[in-house]
Amino acid sequence: MSKDKLEFATFAGGCFWCMVQPFDELPGIVSVISGYTGGEKENPTYEEVCSNTTGHLEAVQITFQPEIFPYENLLKLFWQQIDPTDAGGQFHDRGESYKTAIFYHSEEQKQLAEKSKQLLEQSGRFSKPIVTMIVEAKPFYPAEGYHQDFYKKSTARYKQYRTGSGRDKFIEQYWKGKDQQALKEALSPIQYEVTQNNGTEPPFRNEFWNHEEEGIYVDIVSGKPLFSSTDKYDAGCGWPSFTKPIQELEVIEKMDTTHGMLRTEVRSKTADSHLGHVFNDGPGPNGLRYCINSAALRFIPKEDLEREGYGQYTRLFE
Repeated sequence: MSKDKLEFATFAGGCFWCMVQPFDELPGIVSVISGYTGGEKENPTYEEVCSNTTGHLEAVQITFQPEIFPYENLLKLFWQQIDPTDAGGQFHDRGESYKTAIFYHSEEQKQLAEKSKQLLEQSGRFSKPIVTMIVEAKPFYPAEGYHQDFYKKSTARYKQYRTGSGRDKFIEQYWKGKDQQALKEALSPIQYEVTQNNGTEPPFRNEFWNHEEEGIYVDIVSGKPLFSSTDKYDAGCGWPSFTKPIQELEVIEKMDTTHGMLRTEVRSKTADSHLGHVFNDGPGPNGLRYCINSAALRFIPKEDLEREGYGQYTRLFE
């Protein structure tokens, strides 16, 4: 992996235990390290930082590939993990070391961070001012080993901490709850039922089951490319079927035991939309059939790809 394609992003969001998992294992994320930054003391200890005498904040430093996971997306994800109106800490963690901040590593990051903060202020999501600081990155000191990947090492304690601290309740109220209401307003009833409630539309009575136009199918919620007409075929099941996704990382699989059956559900990575199921009876080289609900998809015709920002996918039709 070429180093010139990697960048750092540094965020303080209260307890660093809770700021690793949201970013970890996403496409383009190389590492997420818990640590301390913003102060003057070199190589501070956890006890020193918690005493609020070093000027450091608990933070995470993310090494990422911007061409795969842009900095703008990291910023959106960061805001969704915190209470940006709290100037005294985060949730039940109080004090200087638990304040929130974006530490920018370049002028471009600074401008993007300021723009994202402004958009959040203008959104009306919060009634109180946004107080998260945007400051230039300072030396970052990795925390002690037992703090790294805490959510993996001590899963039960981690989940208990998130719940007990009030973080999960806040995120549910101010982010997921409001986002769900916005989705209800943006999607049709069947689109919402399928993508958010794991619903299934009727076979042979949906938009794309016999659709033959050239183009790509994107997630109705996130707009992320999912499938191409070049991999679509008539499986005779009454739903659009594909032999493979455009990007395997964007389509994740989960075990589904509902309705007394054992099946493999497929969901979109970015939006966590329910898409359909995958079966082992397809005609392609991998023998797979992605049976997808039309209501989870939006179609972009080949001739509109460039205009709608999907120009790189025109290569699929050359």
